[in-house]
Amino acid sequence: MSTKTNILITGVTGYIGGSVLDRFLKRPDFSTFKITVLVRSPEKAKKLEAHNVHAVVGSHSDVPLMESLAADSDVVIATADADNYEAAIATLQGLKKRHAATGKAPILIHTSGTGVLTDHAAGDYATETIYDDSNPDQIETLADTQLHRNVDLEIVRADKEGYLKSYIILPSTIYGIASNVLVDQGIQNPHSIQVPALIRAALDRGQAGTVGAGKNLWPDVDIDDVADLYLVLFDAIRKDPSVPGHGREGYYFGENGEHNMYEVGKAIGDALVALGQSATPDPTPFTKEETDKYFGGTYLGTNSRARANRSRAIGWKPIKTKADFLASIRPEVEALAKARKA
Repeated sequence: MSTKTNILITGVTGYIGGSVLDRFLKRPDFSTFKITVLVRSPEKAKKLEAHNVHAVVGSHSDVPLMESLAADSDVVIATADADNYEAAIATLQGLKKRHAATGKAPILIHTSGTGVLTDHAAGDYATETIYDDSNPDQIETLADTQLHRNVDLEIVRADKEGYLKSYIILPSTIYGIASNVLVDQGIQNPHSIQVPALIRAALDRGQAGTVGAGKNLWPDVDIDDVADLYLVLFDAIRKDPSVPGHGREGYYFGENGEHNMYEVGKAIGDALVALGQSATPDPTPFTKEETDKYFGGTYLGTNSRARANRSRAIGWKPIKTKADFLASIRPEVEALAKARKA
């Protein structure tokens, strides 16, 4: 009688986590896994149980709970708040206990983001610096103070200590409205963060905008493509955990295109005009007051340039490109404009 692989997935009611869980539900070998998920809502937990997953009601910030759940897991796929340092430490402590109990190094697939690569361009220029996920020496030049970096470093340190194997996925600007059974049942959030934030700001001010001149560059990736990356990595690890790079060599970018933020603003502006929500398609710079109000600063004016060479080397084959990204903006504008009126 075979033993099931215990998998803990956090963040399954979110945009990424729900899309990853949906892929597990569709796998022909789903019955070989015992999947545990952590959710705040008892109602959503009940819906998830109907999909033959074990749903625990609680908070990602509950340190004893996170440690306990991780200690029972062969694999943890973390897709909740990338910057919750306490939750990350609790997860590491739990996995350390798992290692002590079993003598085997459990697997941690953690979600960070290419926000770790950002600068202070404020939309005024495009940087020439491009980070390569297959170059750990370059990644290690990042300052410890960069966004997400404090958590990433603790995870890599744990891998170095030998009690787990760590793999960090860093999505870029994810786009597309998620569509699956978890969305249909009201379990999963179907929207991303960055572009919807720009759309909501544009709807509020009646015109599309940019941070500064919008010259800054970001990579982009479709939600289905990035969810596939988790499963491609998962399967590569299961085949042989030592083959895919882990620890300091375990960074996996999610990107398949690159855009500047003026292009995004223009696509939003075109959609607003088509919907009769704006008189002009041309984006204008947000004022300082607006960037503070809508985004809490100039983060959307940063550069973040990345190439997913390591991700592709393990067999990831993203399909959607920059053209698909720009085409995805109008449906997103229409959906958010409709929700705003509701």
